[in-house]
Amino acid sequence: MEIDKVLKKYMPMSETAFYILLSLTEPRHGYGIVKHVEDITNSRIVLGSGTVYGTLTKMQKDGIITVFADEERKTVYEITETGKKLITTEMNRLQELHQNALKYGGIFYD
Repeated sequence: MEIDKVLKKYMPMSETAFYILLSLTEPRHGYGIVKHVEDITNSRIVLGSGTVYGTLTKMQKDGIITVFADEERKTVYEITETGKKLITTEMNRLQELHQNALKYGGIFYD
C-alpha cells in the first residue's frame, strides 16, 4: 500500500496500533509485543491476544509490518520502511500536540 494511503488510513493512530508499532524496535512475536506494551505503559495497557493478532494481521496486509521469521510455532514480526514512516509521522504529531498542551494548557489547571 502506498504511504499516502497508509497515513490516511492509520492517522491519527489508535493507542493500540501506536504501541504495537513502538514495540517493534526489534523483531518480536505476539506475546512479546503484549508483554513489552504492558511493561512500557506500567500495566496501564494490557492488550488481549485477539486485539494484537487482529491488528498485526491488518498491519501486515497493509505493508506496515512483515513476518521476520517463524520460530517454533511463534511468528516473529518486524516493522517495514512504510511502518517506520507511519510511526515517525505519528510521533511528530504527538510531539506537536504535547508542545501545544504545555504552551497553552496551563490555563486549565487551578
